[in-house]
Amino acid sequence: MSDPQLTLYRLQACPFCERVVRLLNEYDIEYDSRFIEPMHSERNVVKRVSGKRSVPALVDENTGAALTESANIVSYLETTYGENRLRTPEPADDGEAEVLRAGEGS
Repeated sequence: MSDPQLTLYRLQACPFCERVVRLLNEYDIEYDSRFIEPMHSERNVVKRVSGKRSVPALVDENTGAALTESANIVSYLETTYGENRLRTPEPADDGEAEVLRAGEGS
């Protein structure tokens, strides 16, 4: 089993962090969870990886993305790993293939 390529920096009992954790678990994405200092001014590790001291912060080594803010992270996970990502369906009977975004089409 390989090491997880996603790292989530979070606080204990942080509802915004838990929102991200729920989605990671829902999508069955392996990730490394790192609990960080509660004191905002001492969150240097988060600042080094994301440019900010806020949590949650997610680093995805697969894509090179480093994000903060739970809404941004959720949107990223849905687009990159979830049902809203681009997908290429099986070719239609007439030999035509099309690329659909989730929610588009008939």
